[in-house]
Amino acid sequence: MGGATRRRNTELVLVIAAVLISLFGYADVELVTHGGLPGSFALVALGLLAVALLMHLVVRRWARYADPLILPIAVLMTGLGLVMIHRLDISYAIVAAGTFEAAPGAGSQIQWTVIAGVLFAAVLLLLKHHRLLQRYTYVTMTLSVVLLMAPAFFPAVNGAKRWITLPGISVEPDEFTKIGIIIFFASYLMANRDALALVGRKFWGISFPRMRDLGPLLVIWAICLLVLIFEVDLGTSLIVFGIFIVMLYVATERTGWVVIGLLLAVVGGGAVGMTSSHVGSRITSWLHPMDAFKPGSSVNDQSAQALFALGHGGFLGTGLGQGQPWLIGYAARSDWIFGAFGEELGTAGLMVIVLLYLLLAQRAWRSGVVLNDPFGKLLGAGLGAVLVLQVFVVAGGVIGLIPETGKALPFLAQGGSSTVANWLLVALMIRLSDAAGKVELEPAPDPAETMTVSTAEIRAHFAEHQPEQ
Repeated sequence: MGGATRRRNTELVLVIAAVLISLFGYADVELVTHGGLPGSFALVALGLLAVALLMHLVVRRWARYADPLILPIAVLMTGLGLVMIHRLDISYAIVAAGTFEAAPGAGSQIQWTVIAGVLFAAVLLLLKHHRLLQRYTYVTMTLSVVLLMAPAFFPAVNGAKRWITLPGISVEPDEFTKIGIIIFFASYLMANRDALALVGRKFWGISFPRMRDLGPLLVIWAICLLVLIFEVDLGTSLIVFGIFIVMLYVATERTGWVVIGLLLAVVGGGAVGMTSSHVGSRITSWLHPMDAFKPGSSVNDQSAQALFALGHGGFLGTGLGQGQPWLIGYAARSDWIFGAFGEELGTAGLMVIVLLYLLLAQRAWRSGVVLNDPFGKLLGAGLGAVLVLQVFVVAGGVIGLIPETGKALPFLAQGGSSTVANWLLVALMIRLSDAAGKVELEPAPDPAETMTVSTAEIRAHFAEHQPEQ
């Protein structure tokens, strides 16, 4: 019990530190842009602190063995995201007055953060153990596939069909389906690990699976291809397919699965890139970003502006509120917010952000390693992998490593669906780490207090008390 209390006390200190860092950033932005703190600063500070402390109290009550780093990292990243969105709101109100870009985004992001906090608490309250998720494996997968395909029946937004549009609200279901797919993969691979890992043939020193075992991989490949064709959603396709390949490798330790997966990804992505104009335009913007400034060019200038922002920021950055990240365009608060951070916090700041993501993923992987049940191990691997893959897809698109995909950077970017989904992901990480913490901190049974009876003693007992004939 002492170890669990120490973890929660450590978490409390780190959560308060995360809130203070976020408030320092908020104050810095206000001082630079307005020359003083607004009258609402105290209200903002108390609100952010209250939400963070309530989350901590929920963890302390219903997941007292959980890892003490997961919640503080998520609180810090969310706070930094709110600071940058607010900073961009100030600039857009000046340089884009009268356009849709001038509409503030920080207020709605705060609302979604509160909603995410409520759902975070509900998951920890209702989900007593991660193994309960196994009961709903196929229901979860069916619902995930339905949600993944649903946007194909709704109008496209900016060339992609990623949203379900309802009166007064739009939902990006792929943010939630990635969690359901991870749960299904963990359960499926746990049940079929031996067939996938032990049977196959070697070719050039690499062990490849049998054709009959390729079925699940081909099904996932086909689903990703359909999503890419009908919804023009390159990011979701890459993330879903990447999750499956990573979890397959973790479950089987066979590089043959990785080789086949990469070949299918290249073939599918190349085919769609040549046939889809929207995906083709993203690839063109990636390969030739500076063509945006040629007369009559149809290339979007966001890729070029993001590279300029990163170059302008240098290693230490211009400082919060002192750059020009609004030049990236309206998506600087969402898809391209990594470039906004790069300009004002510099390469050093981006390195800290990436390390925070990696540390959060590492805590999920560590929980999986500590746990004894295969489902928990694979679930931990999947939760950490989806976070790393999404960061890679988003950050890689901003810095020009891969084509930009339109995905939101977890915790930092504006987006209600993304905020809620990522806090649900954090709730599952905490529930998983709570089970791992019990394994580490709860004392093992004392052998002296455990009564064991040998087979010989049982036989002697029956022989002694056998009734006489």
